[in-house]
Amino acid sequence: MSKGLLIVLSGPSGVGKGTVCTALRSRVPELVYSVSATTRSPRLGEVNGVNYFFKSREQFMDMIENDQLLEYAEYVGNYYGTPRDFVEETLATGRDIILEIEVQGALKVKEKFPDGIFVFLMPPSLDELKDRIQGRGTESQATIDHRMSVAVDEINLLQHYDYAVVNDEINLACERIQSIIIAEHCKVRK
Repeated sequence: MSKGLLIVLSGPSGVGKGTVCTALRSRVPELVYSVSATTRSPRLGEVNGVNYFFKSREQFMDMIENDQLLEYAEYVGNYYGTPRDFVEETLATGRDIILEIEVQGALKVKEKFPDGIFVFLMPPSLDELKDRIQGRGTESQATIDHRMSVAVDEINLLQHYDYAVVNDEINLACERIQSIIIAEHCKVRK
């Protein structure tokens, strides 16, 4: 049995990573979604092992110390990370797994898992990205300006990725990513 592929999908905030990942998973149901570990409390209806692996702060620190995370970050007082065992066990069964993650996390995963397939989701233009972020209606102008500055910095890290996919239309972006997965499975490996 051949080993599965780790597909890492990332890109700037507002580019539509979550939307594309959800649409892709409905089109390719055999694609396993990488469940993150977190120290935050479960929200109503969330299930351990489905939405997140819910961990105490002490358990999470042990995971960091024992190199059990491909990457992790602290966000609004809680930790989030990608459990190494879940990814490696999924790949060992021959199934593909997708990790939807921000750019800095993707670069950390690449250090520990250079054989992954790294896909950068691009906005059609910076103006379109700004419109999407403003369209949320939840951000102040200062926050929007900061997100745009970070997005430009992140786009400049494109050379660390294997593929760039423009998210101009969700179905087209999904088709492109599916084509990448098919091509990677057909690749002659040394």
